[in-house]
Amino acid sequence: MDKPIRKAIFAGSFDPITNGHLDIIYRAAKLFDELQIGVLVNHNKKGLFTLDERVDLIKSCTKELNNIKVIEFQGLLVNYCEANNIGTLVRGVRSEADVNYELQMAHMNKELNSNIETIFLPTNKKYSFVSSSLIKEVLAFGADVENFVPKQVLDVLEIKTK
Repeated sequence: MDKPIRKAIFAGSFDPITNGHLDIIYRAAKLFDELQIGVLVNHNKKGLFTLDERVDLIKSCTKELNNIKVIEFQGLLVNYCEANNIGTLVRGVRSEADVNYELQMAHMNKELNSNIETIFLPTNKKYSFVSSSLIKEVLAFGADVENFVPKQVLDVLEIKTK
């Protein structure tokens, strides 16, 4: 009898993807047979990158991982998971505030679909203050973000912010 494939998804807007995101992706990829990176549009945030640009950047940053699949989707994450036989949501947490928010989301997702589990991966402490929103904010003032985003993102940011 074949062993079932362990599939998970790490979803977010990734605008832009940061070294903190990549840390979670690389660690989660070790835990699952397939890790999907679900790229979505957050209508509550002003986007810097298009959806296609974000997908391409994530693919470029994760190309050496052979169990990664970068997808885009809209709608409820639990519905996508059910339709695609994904049993686990991966969430990165940086702070107590993240834990509180993510715990609420995990409870809601469990209520919506009792078959889906959420796992929390604490961020590497060197990325505990890094967020896509903060990157965009400090970048607007000309700050150097080289230590916080992958080289591929930095190259595109230099073009976009000129």
